[in-house]
Amino acid sequence: MRIAITGGTGFIGRHLAQRLAAEGIEVVLVARSHREELSGRGMAFVASDLSDPALLQSAFAGCDAVAHCAGINRELKHQTYQRVHIDGTSNVISAARAAGVKKVALMSFLRARPNCGSAYHESKWAAEELIRASGLDYTIIRASMVYGRGDHMLDHLSHALHTFPLFAMVGLKEKGIRPLAIEDLVDVMKAALVEGRLTTQTIAVTGAEELYLSEAVRRVARVTGTTIRMVRAPVWFHYVLARFWELTMKTPLVARAQVRILSEGVVESVLPCDVLPRDLLPARRFTDDQILKGLPVAGGFTLRDLRCCAHS
Repeated sequence: MRIAITGGTGFIGRHLAQRLAAEGIEVVLVARSHREELSGRGMAFVASDLSDPALLQSAFAGCDAVAHCAGINRELKHQTYQRVHIDGTSNVISAARAAGVKKVALMSFLRARPNCGSAYHESKWAAEELIRASGLDYTIIRASMVYGRGDHMLDHLSHALHTFPLFAMVGLKEKGIRPLAIEDLVDVMKAALVEGRLTTQTIAVTGAEELYLSEAVRRVARVTGTTIRMVRAPVWFHYVLARFWELTMKTPLVARAQVRILSEGVVESVLPCDVLPRDLLPARRFTDDQILKGLPVAGGFTLRDLRCCAHS
């Protein structure tokens, strides 16, 4: 079996690729840049920003399925939500059809929806609609906040705990989250891509445990051995702060799209979804052991995290 993964060197794509390759499945990584740790038997790499359908068709040739994991949480230069989430998905569909791919699994977001005032949420919804209208067999996965080794959540949160004495919670009234372990998400993706399950379904995948962000921060602080003082700040303040991080950091501590996400809570899908089979329901809770497995090397942010010093 052969499976292509767009965004194959990103957080979710990388974990999926490693799991599939370990089980003897050929993997084609489609991404803008390569990662040396993914080199090895059973993995091929194709450099693509999803703008060239002919190149994608060549990458998908001989593939049984495509996992469309490419996505962004902020716009930077020509990497816009329109170009990546919408135009990129349209090109993936065209290439998959031309290459004779049987199945496409799209990574979406739990609260994707139209006409909500957030370009991130709306573009994710638009990508879903393209997939549903494609005529291909598909599975659309609306995931909650995903964590694990190499993620954004634990990576930036742990660095922030080592750097800043205060942690500002989003909004004056706290919302819930359901952190989703990458291992549980990969189980669902494998079921769709390899086992042929979840056919023409849109499913919501959330973590096994619901908690407030403040409790998640306390658990990470405990595991990292740091102390933190938490304060609350209005949502508008976080939008201003997020814009500052977007302008100054290579990977923003928090992007504006993430402020919207946290201000709403990440517990359930806004729109109806198909029911996830019982055997695929996530079981891993946000425990100390799970957190420890996903933590990066201990330490705070450095000058290398700034856009002006990223290559120094």
